[in-house]
Amino acid sequence: MFTGIITNVGHVLELEQKGDLRARIGCDYDVDGIDIGASIACSGVCLTVIALGTAPQNWFDVQISAESVSKTNIRDWAVGSALNLERALRLGDELGGHIVSGHVDGVATIVSMTDEGESTRFVFDAPEALAKFVAPKGSVALDGTSFTVNEVDGCRFGVNIIPHTQQVTTWGAASVGDVINLEIDTLARYGARLAEFD
Repeated sequence: MFTGIITNVGHVLELEQKGDLRARIGCDYDVDGIDIGASIACSGVCLTVIALGTAPQNWFDVQISAESVSKTNIRDWAVGSALNLERALRLGDELGGHIVSGHVDGVATIVSMTDEGESTRFVFDAPEALAKFVAPKGSVALDGTSFTVNEVDGCRFGVNIIPHTQQVTTWGAASVGDVINLEIDTLARYGARLAEFD
């Protein structure tokens, strides 16, 4: 379980295809405080730590199934790719964003970026099957970051990203055409599923 509040920007150090994809991710976390088997959200995808190290910098390894690669932007990762990182929520932690599972539903594409004051309005194109779960003033997680939806128009929706968020996440380097991991709000997912049985 996560909150969508990014705590570090990591970088892909190595990628190795061995049955599943194995990735080594460099980070600023104190790896002595991370257990093997811990969950870390990597650009919104909940991944399990399988190895840790400190040279040449702090790093952790994750193993990624073909299912995760096919449903997310992991297929676009390369050595050097920057990733939004968040460690799993612990009992007593502040829930500053919204409840995020790290189970990415699909990908959205950035279709426009417009400056509004000091913030930037990002507009995304979502898959039709997921767009119905995105609601104005609802929550979404985009590359692991919690956002409030401003407006929805068909399969397109917009969020405003403030300068602080752009500075401490990968959003400062985003550009039109980027493919972004999208996790819809958990309540919307379960609400829609319950409605199917009414």
